[in-house]
Amino acid sequence: MIKSSEIKKIVNDYSDVKIGVLGSHSALEIMDGAKDENFETTVFCQKGREGPYQRFNRIADQIVILNKFKDMASAKNQKMLRDSNTIVVPHRSLTVYLGYKTIEDSFKVPIFGNRKLFQAEERTVKKGQYYLLEKARIKYPKLFKDPKRINKPCIVKVQEKKRPLERAFFTVSSYKDYKEKSEVKIKQGIIARKDLQKASIEELAIGTYMNFNFFHTPISKQVDFIGIERRLQTNIHDYNALPAKEQLEMDIDLQNIEVGHTPASIRESLLEKVIKMGDKFVAAVKKEYAPGIIGPFSLQSVITKDLELIVYDVSLRVPGNPIVATTSPYTKYQYGQTFGVGRRIAMEIKRAQEEDRLDEIVT
Repeated sequence: MIKSSEIKKIVNDYSDVKIGVLGSHSALEIMDGAKDENFETTVFCQKGREGPYQRFNRIADQIVILNKFKDMASAKNQKMLRDSNTIVVPHRSLTVYLGYKTIEDSFKVPIFGNRKLFQAEERTVKKGQYYLLEKARIKYPKLFKDPKRINKPCIVKVQEKKRPLERAFFTVSSYKDYKEKSEVKIKQGIIARKDLQKASIEELAIGTYMNFNFFHTPISKQVDFIGIERRLQTNIHDYNALPAKEQLEMDIDLQNIEVGHTPASIRESLLEKVIKMGDKFVAAVKKEYAPGIIGPFSLQSVITKDLELIVYDVSLRVPGNPIVATTSPYTKYQYGQTFGVGRRIAMEIKRAQEEDRLDEIVT
């Protein structure tokens, strides 16, 4: 485990801070926000996936091409990051391709975020997202530890076999349904039997799906509510738009792999519930994973017909929703301008640098 004191010593020797990111998931959003606050940026791309960063080169000051994403953690690249006064901003791809063990034990570069907290996003961890939601007294779907007890519509959340970033969600209504659908997916090579045994089975929450995005660090005055978006997923999203007769005539496997985002807002009378939910979650995480949340987080939720909020997923790093940067009215209400997570991160790093408090927002 990398000692916090080591990272604090490194960042306290930084002068002209740069922002670094792995070239996937939310890198463009992070770099664009960094440029808005006049930071230089470095993006690490896997060979063959550098195209978008070369095309949008206004926001990428330096593009480093790697054979594999995990090479970002090589001794050479770590030294380059430290020597160039770079703070790395984490997102889902960073935690997947570098891995929690590398991030926690050997990636000796200042990270904007609480590196001990990232793994809590996984449902298999002892003090994971369900545990944190319970501590925060935030409602989440009922869990079925034994698939034989399934007696209502449920969603099975299991890791995809070939794509580490994706989870192969599928819905079931009984144990028989669970067995049949899971066997088909195992035979198709979509999931592995060993991963199915670690899957989460949640009661399917019915309502309107909204992702609520927040921001907080130890130097923040409050928990910022950044905005809302909804996910576009293939192939379930547009399949649902077909007439029921056509759906019944089709025999296709449905998947809900995220491919994009649409903006959303919430009626004003529900805002207090959303804001309180963010406050409660930050307070709970601080007690369990000191120094608590550093940066953005997302509570992916369902609003039921009774106007109850149920959180079905938690993101504990940049959630990946660039649409918020141009559509959120909530940052405008608070700051007088519309921006997203990328710029809010850069604003906090800038403030910390000016107040000589960088060591409070990195681990």
